[in-house]
Amino acid sequence: MRISGEVKPGFESVRDLFQRSLSPAKDKNVQLCVYAGEEQVVDLWASSGDDEFSADSLVNVFSSGKSIESILMAALVDQGLLDFTQPVSTYWPEFAGGGKDALTVADVMRHEAGLAQLDTTLLATQLETPALKHNSVGSILEKHPLGFPEGSSPREYHAVTRGWIVNEIFRRVEPGQRTMGEYLREHFSEPLGIDVYFDISAEEAGRLSRVQPRRLMSQLLDSFLPGSQARRIGLTPAELFKRARQVLAAVSGSRRTAMAAPIKGIKTQGLGVFDSPPYLQTQIPSAGAKCSARGLAKLAAAMANGGQIGGHRVLGQSALTALHADSLERRMTIMDTRFTQGGLAHFNASDAAKGPLEAGMSVGRSGFYGWFGLGGSVFQWHPEHRIGFAYVPTALNSIDVFNERGKSYQTEVLRCIAGEA
Repeated sequence: MRISGEVKPGFESVRDLFQRSLSPAKDKNVQLCVYAGEEQVVDLWASSGDDEFSADSLVNVFSSGKSIESILMAALVDQGLLDFTQPVSTYWPEFAGGGKDALTVADVMRHEAGLAQLDTTLLATQLETPALKHNSVGSILEKHPLGFPEGSSPREYHAVTRGWIVNEIFRRVEPGQRTMGEYLREHFSEPLGIDVYFDISAEEAGRLSRVQPRRLMSQLLDSFLPGSQARRIGLTPAELFKRARQVLAAVSGSRRTAMAAPIKGIKTQGLGVFDSPPYLQTQIPSAGAKCSARGLAKLAAAMANGGQIGGHRVLGQSALTALHADSLERRMTIMDTRFTQGGLAHFNASDAAKGPLEAGMSVGRSGFYGWFGLGGSVFQWHPEHRIGFAYVPTALNSIDVFNERGKSYQTEVLRCIAGEA
C-alpha cells in the first residue's frame, strides 16, 4: 500500500504498527491522526491504489457521528439553553405524546428513548435541511409510540434514530433554529478548519472516498492467517466463534418484531446507501457523518484539552463537565455498556472481568470517551492524557464489532504517552 504522512519523535512505533497492519485486501484506504495535548503527533494515511485518496479525503464514519451529536448538544448546555436531565418535552412539547412525556434528554443520549426502530422508512428528500425545518422528521417522532426491549434494561442501541431525535431537540432550542448540520459547519468546522460534516456540498463530494463493505468470508479468513492483524488483536477463529454464540444467544432471546428500514435504499444498496449521491445533502447524524481523521482528531483534541485548541474555545468547562458526567452502566442487548448523560461511552479496563465482549470493547482504550462507527472508524479522546484520536478506514470490517483494529493504535498511543514504546 502507498503510505504517506509523518509522526513526531516518540511515536515511531505507531507508524511501524500502521505499516505492519495494512494490507490491500482488507484496508483499501485508511487515515490515522492523533493529537497529544494540542500537538498533532501522528498524521498517516494509506491507499491500495486510489491516487486521489489523501489525508483530506472525506469518508462516511457511521456511528462515530454520535459523539459529534453529543458535542453539539453540549454546546447548547454551554449557552445555558439545555439541561440533559430535563424531559425532552420541556424543549419540544409535541414530543410528549404516546407516553414519551417522561423521557429526558439524557435518556435519549444513553439510547434509552424507546425509539430504536421506527415504523416509517424515510426518504432522502425528508432528510434535507429545508424539509427538516418543515418538521418532516419531527412530525413522525411526535406521533410514534415507545417500544422498549424485553427485560429489565431500557437501553437499546439507537443506531440511526438517535441522531434524528437529537436534531429535532437541537433545532428547537438553538436560538437561530439551525439544524445540527448547519450549526456544526458554522460553529465548529469552519472556525477550526476541520472536515467534519453531517451533509456535504457537491464540491465537497469530490473529495469523498466511498466505503466498501468486505465480504464476510474474507473477514473470517483474516483470522486464520498466522501473523495477521486479526490474530494479533485476538480475533482468532476460536474467539470469533465464541463471540458469535454469545451474540446469537442474546439476540435470539430478545426478538422484536422487525419494523421498517430506516432509509429508502438500504435493503438494495446495503451500507453503501449512506454515502450514495441521494444522501450526501441529507442529515443522518448517527450514521452519515462525512469526515476526515484529521478533522475528527482535532475536534477530539479540543475535548481532551479542556474544551479548547489553538486559542479557539469549543466548550466551556461547565458544559464539558456536563457532557462527561453521570456515567450510567446498563445492559444493551448483548453486553453491559456505560454512557454518560451526554451520550458518550466511557471505556474502562475493569470491564474485562465481565466477559470477552466487554473486554473487546474496553481493554486497550481505557480512559477514552466517545464512540466508534460500524466497520472501522474510531473517534475518541482521553482527557487524562490529553489525547485526541481518530481512525478512519473505507473498507468496512463488520465482523470487528468493537473496531479493535483501530483500538490497536489507541493502545500503542497510550504506550507511547507512558514512555513504554
